Amino acid sequence: MTARAADRARYDRATAHLDAPLAIVDLDAFDANAADLVRRAAGKPVRVASKSVRCRSLLERVLAKDGFQGIMSFTLAESLWLARSGFDDVLLAYPSADRAAFAELAADPKLAGAVTVMVDDPAHLDLIDAARDGGRELIRVCLELDTSLKLLGGRVRVGARRSPLHSPAQLAELARSVARRPGFRLVGIMAYEGHIAGVGDAVAGRPLRSRAIRLMQAAARRELAERRAAVVRAVRAVVPDLEFVNGGGTGSVQHTAAEDAVTEIAAGSGLYVPRLFDNYTSFTGRPAALFAQPVVRRPGVGVVTVLGGGYPASGAAGPDRLPVPYLPEGLAYDPQEGPGEVQTPLLGSPADDLLIGDKVWFRHAKAGELCERFDALHLIEGDTVTATVPTYRGEGHTFL
Repeated sequence: MTARAADRARYDRATAHLDAPLAIVDLDAFDANAADLVRRAAGKPVRVASKSVRCRSLLERVLAKDGFQGIMSFTLAESLWLARSGFDDVLLAYPSADRAAFAELAADPKLAGAVTVMVDDPAHLDLIDAARDGGRELIRVCLELDTSLKLLGGRVRVGARRSPLHSPAQLAELARSVARRPGFRLVGIMAYEGHIAGVGDAVAGRPLRSRAIRLMQAAARRELAERRAAVVRAVRAVVPDLEFVNGGGTGSVQHTAAEDAVTEIAAGSGLYVPRLFDNYTSFTGRPAALFAQPVVRRPGVGVVTVLGGGYPASGAAGPDRLPVPYLPEGLAYDPQEGPGEVQTPLLGSPADDLLIGDKVWFRHAKAGELCERFDALHLIEGDTVTATVPTYRGEGHTFL
């Protein structure tokens, strides 16, 4: 029996009393992945990206482990909810225009002490001030550095279009704006190198593309390390008591941790290890989060149909954004249909061994987005469901 077949047997035994559709997290795999992130961070704390987890119980589990410290959130409303729930170090990774939430933040000392907001433009400061509604609490602020690699005088750009702040001078100027503005305190710098941390460099069947990605990433790492160090020096000249410099992501943990200027690493997808994180030379994780769909039809030889399953991930549309049939091994989508909203035909010889009501296990393309489809996660240890915990959705929250 292969390792994957053994996993399927465990998951089927553990959930035999449960009807699909359902979602699970294999805690043995989850904990092993967490340990690997800490190992690669080499002594620097790992801040957990909540959008890649979207389950308070699992956020609490990972933050209880040595080597993890703080949350990186994705909306201001989520940040306030987490802070009210007892998480006391929440860094909002994206700028917000949520005026009502800013009014709450500015009026509550507990929230203001726990949450740090992201800015990359003086207009963000103006919006926060206009939203205060009389609240006088000091707002903790982080600046975001644009990590993109610019070539040929800026005519070629590699990397996500995030912050407009690219040079040390630009960040230092905004740091001065924050420092001289009452009601704000600059506490950190954040930089997410998605073109390094979020792009696999070992694409199956594409050796030339993989080599090109590795060459690009090596160049991008060198350029960013030098520029990030210069940015930190420039900002510390304005704000010497900066609390943190956050960088990285699951795919770049060990490289970013090696930079002296970086004080903490961000990671989240490496806990669940969705399919987009299979193609890396720098690490190998264990798939921890899966979902199951029930077989509801047997249309013919070598074909079964499961209920639903059309859960595409965000990003540029393409086959890599689709969930993948994982267990039993050997099933594939019908190229004429793909995964459907209500039903999904699957082709392959394993179909002939599946009966009505059997489960087919899938892996999502990205991590936390799976939790927007399910209100609970069944936590498996060995071949037993040891707990069932709500996702954000299960607690009545869909923050985006």
